[in-house]
Amino acid sequence: MAKVHPKTSMICSSCPEYSSSEREVFTVWMKSLVISSNGCTVFNSKGDIVFRVDNYQTKRSTEVLLMDYNGQVLFSIKRKKLLIFRSWEGYKCINSKFDDDEGEWFKVKRECKIPGRDMITCHVILGCNKTTGNCSYKIVGLQGKPTVKITDSTGRVLAEVLQKQSQAGGVSLGDDVLSLMVEPQIDQSLIMALVIVYGMINHKL
Repeated sequence: MAKVHPKTSMICSSCPEYSSSEREVFTVWMKSLVISSNGCTVFNSKGDIVFRVDNYQTKRSTEVLLMDYNGQVLFSIKRKKLLIFRSWEGYKCINSKFDDDEGEWFKVKRECKIPGRDMITCHVILGCNKTTGNCSYKIVGLQGKPTVKITDSTGRVLAEVLQKQSQAGGVSLGDDVLSLMVEPQIDQSLIMALVIVYGMINHKL
């Protein structure tokens, strides 16, 4: 049986900056390392754990926490429901605190579903708090499928999730083992938070 990551160590040797001057490829395993917990575990190309989600509640939770390898919360992602519409808000944790006075750090709104089409399209407004300027991303995927693209306002692909294949033979490792590609100079923790939103939309988290 192929391994999720061929050289897996348990923790990062040091706390990384969540951006890179080069394209980074992560392995996203849609399993928690904590027994009886839903979530996911994210490895970098060296096999170190970079991000994790350990959700002790059932799937389809209204709140999911994105953490670093040692359990420090990076983002709190909350699902909101207003009548028939749903949105997701992401609150960034700075120095172990959420600044409620500044409001949500990003907001994701899903476009209305078109009958007969399985396309999922979401608009992401970044910098919803008062300290940063607003900009926008887009999340595009298919209902029930793990593959997804995240683009900026010009359509440039910033990140992409695909099913991971084994290094020998190119065999798919299954729906719960994914590859996440993130372009240079992009906040990888933010991208991972948006991947979590997509997982919540597809009832995976």
